[in-house]
Amino acid sequence: MITLADAILDINPNAIFSASHDINFAHKIIWREGTEAISVDVLTTKYNELVAEYDSQEYARNRKAEYDQLNQFEMQFDDDRDGTTTWVDKINEIKARYPK
Repeated sequence: MITLADAILDINPNAIFSASHDINFAHKIIWREGTEAISVDVLTTKYNELVAEYDSQEYARNRKAEYDQLNQFEMQFDDDRDGTTTWVDKINEIKARYPK
């Protein structure tokens, strides 16, 4: 999940600030002395870019979650020893389930 803080820090990694929102989700940002304020338009644009990038990588996050559940080294060893393709088959199945 991308936050307002992610957008601020992507623009200025050294920014020091506090942020809150009211009941209507209007953000209030307090910039610490020495940190130049970033306009709402610039923040909105950066936030939207980061959200689009995050959303475009959903397939990769889903694949990784499934890859992490596999004992891949053992599968590869067993395939090499037994002349099977269990590991390749499983990886292809996951890739097919979560295409780019």
